[in-house]
Amino acid sequence: MQKQHVGNQLSEFLKSGSLLSILIIMNVGLWVLMLLFPLVDYLYAMPQGSSREGWYGWFALSSQWDVVVRRPWTLLTYMFIHDGFWHILFNMVMLYFGGVMCCRYMSGKRFGWIYFVSGIAGALLYLVVYNLFPVGRMQVSSLVGASAAVLGVFVAVAAYVPDQEVGLWLIRTFSVKMKWLALALVVIDLLSIPASNAGGHIAHLGGALSGWLYVVALRWNNARGHAGHRTVRRASGGRRREGTRRGSTGERPLSDEEYNRRKVENQRRVDEILDKISKYGYDGLSKDEKEFLFKYNDR
Repeated sequence: MQKQHVGNQLSEFLKSGSLLSILIIMNVGLWVLMLLFPLVDYLYAMPQGSSREGWYGWFALSSQWDVVVRRPWTLLTYMFIHDGFWHILFNMVMLYFGGVMCCRYMSGKRFGWIYFVSGIAGALLYLVVYNLFPVGRMQVSSLVGASAAVLGVFVAVAAYVPDQEVGLWLIRTFSVKMKWLALALVVIDLLSIPASNAGGHIAHLGGALSGWLYVVALRWNNARGHAGHRTVRRASGGRRREGTRRGSTGERPLSDEEYNRRKVENQRRVDEILDKISKYGYDGLSKDEKEFLFKYNDR
């Protein structure tokens, strides 16, 4: 019964049409397609690996600037290519759990922004390092995988709800706060650069930095409350008049003072809910609190 329940949940998730489910389906589908490359090489009497090399040449991210300039789409397409079973498995598991938490706490729209911006940031840091430091002149490499985007999402969630505890996969008796788990992943990437897969680890750090900066900017934006600032526009006759805000239910327009007061009250309630999440987890919220957080984050 438990296996059937898990299977139903997976089926419902894949059929949901959410951005997270689409990304996972695309990544897995393209990886399965790559499994057919040896068959294509055999049928067309080409050297083994020819199809794979051609695929990488067009869609992987090269460390050479001149190649990237000729194929700028690789800044995005590299995120959808994976090299081997364990590569795709680890990235998709991390993407699923990180994506679910990101959509739950921050909304699906913000998940999409964080994912793609972090992937591009990882690509840019990879290019900068390989073209700025001598190591790039000693070897030519290419970058593939969604790891930078995935780590960006994971770090963003950790920055947003740092004290949220999660149980480690397969070790359910042991839980760790998101901030420590994210920090451990970043430190591992930093120390692993000289050992192997240097380009991949560098890209991971770029994605992680992007995810963290996104949340910093989000919190600064909320604290600043720019949406409640006074707007002034010209009326007929050259006179200036103060802009007004309408209430959420279509009632009379709100004055700037009323709008700002409501904005502060909403932000205070959000902070209280986030404190509750850090102590008791998302499931500890009431139905009204979940609905309020979803509506507020989706604005």
